[in-house]
Amino acid sequence: MSQHPVVADSPGKKVLLMGNEAIARGAIEAGVTLATAYPGTPSSEIGNTLSRVAGSVNMYFEWSANEKVAFEVAYGASMCDQRSLVSMKHVG
Repeated sequence: MSQHPVVADSPGKKVLLMGNEAIARGAIEAGVTLATAYPGTPSSEIGNTLSRVAGSVNMYFEWSANEKVAFEVAYGASMCDQRSLVSMKHVG
């Protein structure tokens, strides 16, 4: 199985990513260690991408039951000095 382009790490190498994959790459480069998501279009691909690569980049990822739970999990981790990311849809 080939490496996902989001975790390709060659200086100067150009990689074609969708916008949500680029957000996932930004989270990896920022040192996020915990990411949660509540699925919904158009943000689902962020969670899908992070769920596939989390193990290879020292990140914990989980799908949450709702937006509040996703926020609370990430907030709890951030209170323990862990860089966190929450991904969810927004209307409007």
